[in-house]
Amino acid sequence: MKKTEGGVIRWRIYFIFFLFFIAGCVIIWRLYCLQIKRGEHYEAWALGQQVSYEDVASERGEIFLDQGKFPLAQTKTKYLLFVTPKSISASLLEPYAQILSDLLNEDKEGLISMMQEGRIIKREISEEIKSKIKKERLEGVRLEDVYTRFYPQDDFASHVIGFVNESHKGQYGIEHYYNDVLEGEEFLKEKERSLFSFLDFKDGASDEDAISKGNDIWLTIDYNIQYFAEKLMKQAKDDWDIDSGQIIVMEPSTGKLLAIVEYPNFDPNNYGKENDLGIFLNTTTQKLFEPGSVFKAITMAAGLEEELVTPETTYEDEGIIEVGGPPIYNFEKRVWGEQSMIDVLEESINTGAVFVQQELGDELFFKYVKRFGFTEKTGIDLQGEISSNNKGLEKGYPRDFATASFGQGILMTPIQLVASFSAVANKGRLMKPYIVERVVKPTGEYAETEPKEQARAISEKTAAKLTAMLVSVVKNGSARSTKIPGYHIAGKTGTAQVPNPAGGYYEHNTIHSFVGYFPALSPQAVILIKLDNPKGIGSAGYSTVPIFKELAQYIIDLKQIPPTQEVQGQASKKAVEPEPVPEPEPEPIPEPETDQNIDN
Repeated sequence: MKKTEGGVIRWRIYFIFFLFFIAGCVIIWRLYCLQIKRGEHYEAWALGQQVSYEDVASERGEIFLDQGKFPLAQTKTKYLLFVTPKSISASLLEPYAQILSDLLNEDKEGLISMMQEGRIIKREISEEIKSKIKKERLEGVRLEDVYTRFYPQDDFASHVIGFVNESHKGQYGIEHYYNDVLEGEEFLKEKERSLFSFLDFKDGASDEDAISKGNDIWLTIDYNIQYFAEKLMKQAKDDWDIDSGQIIVMEPSTGKLLAIVEYPNFDPNNYGKENDLGIFLNTTTQKLFEPGSVFKAITMAAGLEEELVTPETTYEDEGIIEVGGPPIYNFEKRVWGEQSMIDVLEESINTGAVFVQQELGDELFFKYVKRFGFTEKTGIDLQGEISSNNKGLEKGYPRDFATASFGQGILMTPIQLVASFSAVANKGRLMKPYIVERVVKPTGEYAETEPKEQARAISEKTAAKLTAMLVSVVKNGSARSTKIPGYHIAGKTGTAQVPNPAGGYYEHNTIHSFVGYFPALSPQAVILIKLDNPKGIGSAGYSTVPIFKELAQYIIDLKQIPPTQEVQGQASKKAVEPEPVPEPEPEPIPEPETDQNIDN
């Protein structure tokens, strides 16, 4: 019996051992399946619970002046804290609120109340606070690094730069036009999480992601010239209560923009506070206007190029021209008698410009409108440039061409006007304006903008003749107060009426402008001063001309441009230099009983 009992015991032991053996085999098989056969699958599944990925915009490239030394737009890292109350145990709300209260310097009871209501708490924090919160390893608390745009110079050159919106996309200006260049490529940002899946351990992009950084951009803008021009524009607002205004400075031999000033401007750091979306438009490239008598220089260029007139050609001014429709008068209905083409520019005589246009004929006149680029965009690298094709002229009435000869009824943008005068200054060659000098990759490689000639508007000979005539305007005519001792300046004023959408022209609204370049025989800069609706001043000779003179003198001093010698054979019949013109009383604006340019 004992033997039998011993056999039963051994059998039971063997059976239990067998069960353990089978269980061990099953466990080993399962481990084999988990770790070897399907190890990669379960590793990825586990990693997916610990690591998350999200699309993150790469670090945006920066915008600089002065060969990359002066930043206008930068990218900063902003640290955000998110508290998700529904992921926090009720028993932890108070201790968490205490920790966050101490770190964020916020009211503890207020934080508890927000968490009890289930409201997600979002705060921007410092890098130091971020580091402290990470050490606490708080359930339901998430940290996130985001890139944000910062403009260290506030509203300086704001219309040139534009801004980056909340979707990290550039709007207006350089930020929009070069958005793809600046933003780089999006990348997957890896985030590790705790057991509760709420605390990030890994922040930012890896070294491999660094190649996704956007390109930097260097602008052609000269900081000193831009700063001084903006200062002058603010002074114009104080002096004449202008509605708006623009200043453009261009290097005529290349098309490089040295300054673009727009008033009023805005702070791109706080663009969301602006109520009027129109303030974001850069009217130097995005708004058409009738230029007034500055356009007489372009009409004269066409007549000289076709050899239909010379500087000495004369005509008899009767103060009025009939070409169908309302008669065309000179400013203040003055009658000048016999006048030369030099006189036409010096005294800004409307009928003289019409005389040249009639010598050309409508078709030939429109040919030069196109040659100088007034029927297409300049191609400047700024977002949203517009242009009028001025097709109404091409099939217009004789009176349309007549008024266009002195800048009325023809539309353009300020940048088109500057480009056309730059063509005259550049010996007849029309250059493409540009504002980005260099695009620099994160690797240090770069590409520079090459100056581009768009067309030959007039011959070098014609450009020289017209330059001499425009120098005479400054020496003897409506822009005589522009003179800077030792320097020849070529330029033309314009005081134009503003079209009323309902028909005709506003009674008192005007646009004052002056375009000039210097030194006249080897121009370093072309400057446009344009003031929209200045109050209490009659003509551009007393509003824009002094601003031009101050800016030109500043550029001469800044660039140390040497004085020029007397121009030989100056195209002027006046032998005696006139006395300086005293500051006049504001001139009355003429009644708009007829279509007339009110330049003087």
